[in-house]
Amino acid sequence: MPGRRLTHDERGQIASGLSAGLTYAEIARRMDRPKSTVIREVARNGGAHGYRAGQAQQATRWRARRRKPGPPPSTARTPETVRDFETEFAETMAATGVPSMMARVLACLFTADTGGGTAAELVARLEVSPASVSKAVGWLEQRGLITREREGGRQRYVVDDDFGYRAWRTSLDAMTRWAEVTRRGAGLIDGPAGARLDATSRFFRHLHKDMSEAAEHWRRTAWVGP
Repeated sequence: MPGRRLTHDERGQIASGLSAGLTYAEIARRMDRPKSTVIREVARNGGAHGYRAGQAQQATRWRARRRKPGPPPSTARTPETVRDFETEFAETMAATGVPSMMARVLACLFTADTGGGTAAELVARLEVSPASVSKAVGWLEQRGLITREREGGRQRYVVDDDFGYRAWRTSLDAMTRWAEVTRRGAGLIDGPAGARLDATSRFFRHLHKDMSEAAEHWRRTAWVGP
């Protein structure tokens, strides 16, 4: 039944499917499970390259022990609701292609009242190694998703009010590269392949133009920034 929890055997099927290069949809179909269940399970337990059935089973038991019976769900902000949201937010980002650790760090920064934190604070909050945090913030900073500020003798990593705009600009830059490389290919290759490359280049140029105009309009009229 789709609503029941995953068993150890099912987690083994997921691990085997990932090793065999199967898609999430194929793995879910073989297990008679929703694809979203497989995506969440993998995102929560190391991602496609780090998923291990035994570790996932153990982590699930640990999370279950941490959950204690309590009053009915509330929309009030509590440490538990914030942590639950961080997990959901990180899993959503991981399902759309953001590496698992980078997604966890970004979710943690987003939910901080200050919109940021030091490396030491992230290590303590996420209970991971300094090396993991260092790699994650480097990846996020390289893509313009976070910035760094000097706080005394420490570096502080920040998600600011321009995050959405800068993330959009990163997507536009990627489209520019796609459009340019396929345009060059269309000039080098004849026949159906050349036509395919030319159509792809025109598509990305058109999409870039529309999105760029929309982003600039939003920034001018609706975005509330510093």
